[in-house]
Amino acid sequence: MLPRLLLLTCALLSFAASAANERYRFDPVHTRVLFSIEHAGFSHALGTVSGSEGVLDFDPQDWATARLEVMVPVTRLDLGDDKWNQASLARNLLDGARFPQARFVSSRIEPIDANHARVVGQLTLRGVSREVALDVTLNALKRHPLPPFRRTAGFSASTTLSRADFGIDAWPSLIGDKVELRIEAEAVRDAGAEAPPAAADPVPTPDNSLEDAADAALKSAAETENHP
Repeated sequence: MLPRLLLLTCALLSFAASAANERYRFDPVHTRVLFSIEHAGFSHALGTVSGSEGVLDFDPQDWATARLEVMVPVTRLDLGDDKWNQASLARNLLDGARFPQARFVSSRIEPIDANHARVVGQLTLRGVSREVALDVTLNALKRHPLPPFRRTAGFSASTTLSRADFGIDAWPSLIGDKVELRIEAEAVRDAGAEAPPAAADPVPTPDNSLEDAADAALKSAAETENHP
């Protein structure tokens, strides 16, 4: 009996923690991945990937219960030159035709303080999954100042990857192995979680149904008395 009670207690605690989380969806317009990689020892090439989408279940009072899942459209990579973009998406590098998206799913959150945490999860890139840790800063969590005034969470994150870890090892003499990532993200709370706008008290309208029923009853009683 005791083991069952312990399992039930753990389940209830887990449910209570998840119930406190609110669901946010990443805004693909205001979520972007910036990457930096060495170019033949001369410079560090800079590129971006826009259009990421995903969900975040989040309670700012308890980072440890948060959950994150994001899809990054690798084919929207932009290095500032069409030929360079095509070369990066070729089969011997990112292989964008077969693997058009990267995916990150958190496995645990390690809170640091009210505005910082380490988010650990599985990154799947070019068909290979590896554990990656993101250093995350919560920039703001408040109602957006522009319509439709939705509650929005803003984050900055960073990490460093080895491209060889994901099987992207072509051109080692020209392309560095270390890839530095910086992520800027905005996530908007689901519409269903938004409080409805305050409305004026409805003006009461007369309900004639009871009055009509009473009139009918009185009429029936009067007919009965007149026609025994």
